[in-house]
Amino acid sequence: MSFLIGEVMTGGYGTGADILHDCTIAVDKGEIAVVVGPNGAGKSTAMKAMFGMLNLRSGRVLLDGEDITALTPQARVHKGMGFVPQTSNVFTSMSVEENLEMGAFIREDDISNTMEQVFALFPILKEKRAQAAGELSGGQRQQVAVARALMTKPQVLMLDEPTAGVSPIVMDELFDRIIEIARTGITILIVEQNARQALNIADKGYVLVQGRNRFTDTGQALLANPEVRQSFLGG
Repeated sequence: MSFLIGEVMTGGYGTGADILHDCTIAVDKGEIAVVVGPNGAGKSTAMKAMFGMLNLRSGRVLLDGEDITALTPQARVHKGMGFVPQTSNVFTSMSVEENLEMGAFIREDDISNTMEQVFALFPILKEKRAQAAGELSGGQRQQVAVARALMTKPQVLMLDEPTAGVSPIVMDELFDRIIEIARTGITILIVEQNARQALNIADKGYVLVQGRNRFTDTGQALLANPEVRQSFLGG
């Protein structure tokens, strides 16, 4: 069984129309799953549903075999889920180090080892640890956001559009770090607009269209699929 699975999810925001329709997304332990598709396909909605940020009309979410559908996002963090939203994902007036300390809010043990591991993964953050996060470049702020989520020692890391607005060089670097994180055994789920680059690092890929599963396969198989390439990857 997959470590994290959103199973036949149907739902939307509030009393509005459903955005997801029998959508299923699953990722195994230590693997990278990527969700791609056109704008408005329901990619971020699917991730938010798995994190408990909207109510499902039907379907369920399982984490390591446990049904967590009824849990709040805060309770899911305590269960081992980390979520990095696309925007407003750092405390701009706080220093890098303070941001990381805030990320460890649920922990009562010594966080110094985790902080050193995070600094080893993102050396630029160690260099700028005393600097306000709001003074950093867009790519560096994204590193702070990911690093802060790692401070909870999550079993699952969920990233919503982690490379939005960053340069191609920074995007490549972020994807390299994501691969390193997965190698430590953390399960990673990514929603991403840069579909070709994201599928290139994905163990599993999902193409959503209008809130439904259109294609599901390995990242490499989706990259090689002529229909996926023509319709979603620009040929």
